Amino acid sequence: MDKQNEAKSIQIIGVPLDLGASRRGTDGGPSAVRIAGLGEQLKKMGYRISQEVDVTVPSMESRPTETGSTMRFRSEILQVCRDLALVTRDALTKGHVPLIVGGDHSIAMGSISGIADYYQQQNQNIGLVWFDAHADMNIPGISPSGNVHGMPLSHLMGYGDKDFTGILSANPKIKPENVALVGVRDIDDKEKELIRESGVHLFSMRDIDEMGMNKVSDEIIKIVTKDTVGFHVSFDVDGCDPEVIPGSGTLVPGGVTYREAHLLLEKCAETNLMTSLDLVELNPFLDKGNISAERAVSLILSAFGQSVI
Repeated sequence: MDKQNEAKSIQIIGVPLDLGASRRGTDGGPSAVRIAGLGEQLKKMGYRISQEVDVTVPSMESRPTETGSTMRFRSEILQVCRDLALVTRDALTKGHVPLIVGGDHSIAMGSISGIADYYQQQNQNIGLVWFDAHADMNIPGISPSGNVHGMPLSHLMGYGDKDFTGILSANPKIKPENVALVGVRDIDDKEKELIRESGVHLFSMRDIDEMGMNKVSDEIIKIVTKDTVGFHVSFDVDGCDPEVIPGSGTLVPGGVTYREAHLLLEKCAETNLMTSLDLVELNPFLDKGNISAERAVSLILSAFGQSVI
């Protein structure tokens, strides 16, 4: 048990949402991670785990069938994100570190809106580490699929649907100069224009190949901590190579290795400036014996400071 963690309290927030994706199953992510022992392992590290909570999510089967929408299941996802924003802001108000387990990546519009609003009310900003195979910077009208899980980052920076950009406040939640995308290797053509226009920092797999994850991690930390109170980590499991985490519906070959992912998160932990973390896009129905959830838990532990000695 790490004595320095004893006073720290984490609130695990489950968000079983799969309305933002084409493939079903991410609604099972919170259960898979809990079965893999997330709370118990964090307790062994010395953290206190406050009462776990879940955000209510409607099932796809209870919703009308949608076709041709620029934002599929828009109203349902918006309500989930609004509810989640209140939960994450409340967790910080009570002194807990929000640890949000999804669910597809749509949930980040809720979790990060609540976290950003908490700090913006204190005239502080947060940075953002976005670990993902995809940039998630589509907006309604340019998205080829209309799947909302491909749109959260753009909305957090103020682009797109005003109801989503205005969750809790009209302010953009994150400044693009404090955003670092890492592991990206699959971007839609029209999305590229918005990425260039926004000014976010993108570290593709080629950058990792050429620079090495050690140097990339150092650059990321500089970006997300410059003039910020700290940073949020939004960790999409598909940022890892499919050989590492096969349990996701959005797999892209040629991703981050298991050790590279650990190194990035270990370096995040060493800063003592991580405000919160999302884990998203874990799909246990596509997994092999829950190995993806077990590895995801191990990676989360690195983000919260687990070390060899």
